[in-house]
Amino acid sequence: MARNIAQADVSMKAGKWQRSKYVGVSLVGKTLAVMGFGKVGSEVARRAKGLGMHVIAHDPYAPADRARAIGVDLLTFEEAVSIADFISLHMPLTPATSRIFSDQAFSQMKKGVRIVNVARGGVTDEEALVRALDSGIVCSALDVFTEEPPPKDSRLVLHENVTVTPHLGASTAEAQEGVAIEVAEAVVGALKGELAATAVNTSMVPAELKDCSLSAFEHGVEDFVPFAHDYLLSVLTELALFVTLSEKLGRLGVQLVGGGNGVQSVKVTYASARGPDDLDTWMLRAMITKGLIELISSVFINLVNADFTAKQRGLRITEVHILLDGSPENPLELIQVQIANVESKFATAISDSGEIKVEGRVKDRKPHLTMIGSFGVDASMEGSLILCRQVDQPGMIGSVGNIIGEENVNVSFMSVGRITPRKQAVVTIGVDEEPRKEALKMIGEIPSVEEFVFLKL
Repeated sequence: MARNIAQADVSMKAGKWQRSKYVGVSLVGKTLAVMGFGKVGSEVARRAKGLGMHVIAHDPYAPADRARAIGVDLLTFEEAVSIADFISLHMPLTPATSRIFSDQAFSQMKKGVRIVNVARGGVTDEEALVRALDSGIVCSALDVFTEEPPPKDSRLVLHENVTVTPHLGASTAEAQEGVAIEVAEAVVGALKGELAATAVNTSMVPAELKDCSLSAFEHGVEDFVPFAHDYLLSVLTELALFVTLSEKLGRLGVQLVGGGNGVQSVKVTYASARGPDDLDTWMLRAMITKGLIELISSVFINLVNADFTAKQRGLRITEVHILLDGSPENPLELIQVQIANVESKFATAISDSGEIKVEGRVKDRKPHLTMIGSFGVDASMEGSLILCRQVDQPGMIGSVGNIIGEENVNVSFMSVGRITPRKQAVVTIGVDEEPRKEALKMIGEIPSVEEFVFLKL
């Protein structure tokens, strides 16, 4: 793309010799913005630095130390796209990234910026990209599209400033051989009784079950299968409501990290009248992992691959059990998820140690959020939440409520958590619909609102 190879090839095959028309640019000294700093994005950054490029990146959930280790600066989305000469997309398609490259994003870019999309077609508003191409703001190389294959008369595909390929990202002989080897190794491992990390239609067998079921297995599969089924069913039946709570606490926590330095270390605390030996938490841990990862990744997390995926991403989860007085009939009193070393503004504002701490319990058979940082709240964890950190003063709830009401957005509940009157407070507002971005911006502009986030649970 930088040297107009595809266009020059077409020109020569048409019998033309147009050297002056296809003058390109060098990569040395140019700024590359890597959008999405996961496994692929970080590898692209390493290779680009080897070409003499200055590399920056945007990923609100990437660990800052991983970026620093290879000399990459993590910036906001707006900062990254505004200073880049080249932009390479490696982000998953999630509700937060869908059509994130919009007219507004293109308007912030340098004229002549070059964009490579080998991630997901849906992260780009393709109509907006065509307008940016027509105006000369960008040129692009695309391997993915919102609709695949794209229509034959697609303006995007036919545009002279676009180089296109039919989703060839993994189409190499080496990649196909690697997939074949990976499948073969997984089959061999499963036949040996090892955990099938990528299975999608089976339940994970926890260490507890492996240990206590050995004698049953030795008597034959006809004894083991009913034993395993009954064990897993009993755990799921007893903890079903807490499974939902666990996933939602993970989803809530990772969204509060947004704009910080990613999730690296998590402590999960279970408060129960049962001792650790009488409380199976592997399923809860898996669902917390699912909540922490799945919202910001294209990886589907299930009970089978949760621990494997967490380890692969460098996510450390520590479990702590607090023994309470009371009847052991109720398996759990509360679950607390604590994300350490978070550099987001929200974390530093609600915690002296810069951490995100959320706590919840099952109330009336539904998951409820009961604490954010040191602020006690009472919020149903269903649908979506608007979370405001603000000064506790008269009129604040009305100001926020008026904006939401004018949007015709229905409020399901509102809860205020504060430690001292007229000091800082955290307000949680449950909404049935998502307000427009303009309305959310208006909430953020209320003088006494110091920070707010819109959360999808």
